[in-house]
Amino acid sequence: TGAGKSSIANLVARFYDVTEGAVLIDGVDVRGVNQQSLRRQMGLVPQDPFLFSGTVADNVRFGVPGVDGTAVTQAAQLANAHDFITALPNGYDTEILEGGVNVSIGQRQLICIARAVLADPRILILDEATASVDTVTETLIQEALDRLLENRTSVVIAHRLSTIRNADVICVVENGRIIEQGSHDELLAQGGVYRTLYERQFVELEK
Repeated sequence: TGAGKSSIANLVARFYDVTEGAVLIDGVDVRGVNQQSLRRQMGLVPQDPFLFSGTVADNVRFGVPGVDGTAVTQAAQLANAHDFITALPNGYDTEILEGGVNVSIGQRQLICIARAVLADPRILILDEATASVDTVTETLIQEALDRLLENRTSVVIAHRLSTIRNADVICVVENGRIIEQGSHDELLAQGGVYRTLYERQFVELEK
């Protein structure tokens, strides 16, 4: 916590720019790319997903206007959100209150993932997407994210190391600096901070 992980994601999305060095995507400095153009290529699944006042379907298609109900349903199915949505009083036409206060945080997260599925971004940023949910919902979210992560560049911010063990490259951030970098197996073999954190979480799960 406070190491700077979310700040890195904010720099990638150009919520603010670096004062030293550069952030490159495909070798291009993002400061030279129009912000709107850049963000159209990106999807974000935050730790605290926001839903606005409107129907469930409207919230799923947010940012992708004009798509039909079939596309919304397919996105929700891929996001493991379809079952809980159809169990709501009016299904996809159920009205969501501002902030999504009439659904659980896990359900808000699944709707947000469905939104990302529908947008089909080239770059996906996941910021602690499973941090505030129960174990059952975490499993649903992780299954959905595994599908969403396929064939796209993804930046995954996580404390739960089980959610990133299949990443191509894992960066361990401490006090704003990358102190270790490698695959899951490489970092375990190094016997450093990552291994200590992983073993600690594994022991807690065993308990």
